[in-house]
Amino acid sequence: MAGADTFTFTAQNFQSEVLQSDVPVLVDFWAEWCGPCRMLGPTIDQLATEMKGKAKVGKLDIDAAQELASSLGIQSIPTVMVFKGGKLVNKWVGIRPKSDYATALA
Repeated sequence: MAGADTFTFTAQNFQSEVLQSDVPVLVDFWAEWCGPCRMLGPTIDQLATEMKGKAKVGKLDIDAAQELASSLGIQSIPTVMVFKGGKLVNKWVGIRPKSDYATALA
């Protein structure tokens, strides 16, 4: 479940919301069945609220976007990626401190 400020990214809106975004974008690749992903969820929601208006922070359910996840090389979740100007600039596999994500979005 995403927070009010947390974007829901999909295979259908990935191009427009992430790759064509004017602001940095953090994408949390997750799945409902993934325990560590659910642990990371509140951190992503907090970051989305803190970065509102400065960056987009959201989640992409890999079960609903398997082809996209595969094309981006997602092999383990949670994987968090930061895009700026349509380019991948940071990638983490596993849970990191919120400060790592915030610094990458700055």
